[in-house]
Amino acid sequence: MILVLNAGSSSLKVSLYQKDLLDAPKISVQVDSLTTQPVLKIKGESPTPAPSLGVGHEAVLSALLPWFFHTWPIAAIGHRVVHGGVHFADPVRVTPQILDTLETLIPLAPLHQPHNVFPMRWIHDHIPKKKQVACFDTAFHRTQTPLATWFALPRRYHDQGVQRYGFHGLSYQYIAQQLPTITQASRVIVAHLGNGASLCAMKDGKSYDTTMGFSALDGLMMGTRSGSVDAGVILHLLHEKTPDQIQDILYKESGLLGVSGISHDMRTLLESTDPHAGQAVDLYVYRIIRDMGALTAALGGCEAIVFTAGIGENAPVIRQRVCAGFAFAGLVLDEEANARSDVRLHQASSKIEVYCLPTNEESIIAEATAGMV
Repeated sequence: MILVLNAGSSSLKVSLYQKDLLDAPKISVQVDSLTTQPVLKIKGESPTPAPSLGVGHEAVLSALLPWFFHTWPIAAIGHRVVHGGVHFADPVRVTPQILDTLETLIPLAPLHQPHNVFPMRWIHDHIPKKKQVACFDTAFHRTQTPLATWFALPRRYHDQGVQRYGFHGLSYQYIAQQLPTITQASRVIVAHLGNGASLCAMKDGKSYDTTMGFSALDGLMMGTRSGSVDAGVILHLLHEKTPDQIQDILYKESGLLGVSGISHDMRTLLESTDPHAGQAVDLYVYRIIRDMGALTAALGGCEAIVFTAGIGENAPVIRQRVCAGFAFAGLVLDEEANARSDVRLHQASSKIEVYCLPTNEESIIAEATAGMV
C-alpha cells in the first residue's frame, strides 16, 4: 500500500492506494478544522474503527497515522509539497538533509510549506524506517520557457532564486496526462480554479507559462489571496503595517473574501444578492479572462481550455462567463453540456475546444511514490 498525505494549514487529506491500482484510493480520510474542532470524513471501508482526534496538527497525526499503519501494510508515504524552489525538479526520497532544505523554502510559501514539512518530520521522528517521498507543485513548471521565469529585477536576485516558479503542478500534471484521451490540441490553457487559483499555458502537454510566480500569491484573484498586486501598493502599506500584517492581508483577508466582505466561498457569493458579492464574482471572472488572453498571446493561440478543481469543476456559471469572454475568438459553448458539467463543453462549430476534467493530485503522488520504492 501507498499512503498519500496532502497537508494544509487547517486540513489534512490522507489517501490509501494499492500499488497496482493507483487510479482511485482504497480509502481516503479528510480532516477539516483541525486547529479548532477537527471534523473527520471517511470515504471507503476500514476493518477497524477510526480513532478519535485531538486538536492541532500533531494531535491529529499522532492518532491518524498509527491507525493507518496498524490497519494496512504500508510500504511508503508520499507527500504533496508546495514549493521545491530551484532545488527539486523531480520527486525525491525524504532524508533529514532534504527536510532541512525544504524548511529554508518556508518564506516562499508561508501558508503551505510548514504544514507540508511537518508530517514528514513527524514520521521521520516517530516511524523512522518508513520510506517517504516528497512530490512538488513547482516541478511540472520546470519546462517553462526561460523568459517566463524572470522578473525585471537586478540579475543577482534571479541568481539567488527570486524567480517565477509556478504552482498547482501536481494538478496540471494529472490533467496533462488526461489530455490525449480527449483532444489532439497542442496549445491548451488549463484553469485550476479552487480556493487557490491559477492558469497554466501548456504546449504539447508541458508547462509553457503560468500565472503563479515566485509564490502561491501571484496571478489570479483567489478565495482569500489577492493575486497580482502592484508592488507600489505593498510599499504604501509598509507605511502603516508591519510585514507580518501585510502578509496576513494578502494571504488571508483579500480575494473573494476581501472584495465581497462576505465569504471566500464561491457558492455563498453566487447565492447572495449583496452587490459586493456580485462585484467580487465579476472581478474574479474578469481577472481569469484577462490572464487567459495574455497566455493565449504567449502561446501563439489557444486551441482548448480545460476547467478543473473545485470551482472549475462545479460552477457552471463561472465557466459560462469565462467562455463568454472568448466569444470574439469563436468559442461557442454548449450551454446544456456546461449545465451538466460534462467533459466536453463546446459545440461542434466552436473554434476553441472547452472541457471540464476533475483533477487528482493524490494519484500523481501515489504513482511517483510507488515508482521510487
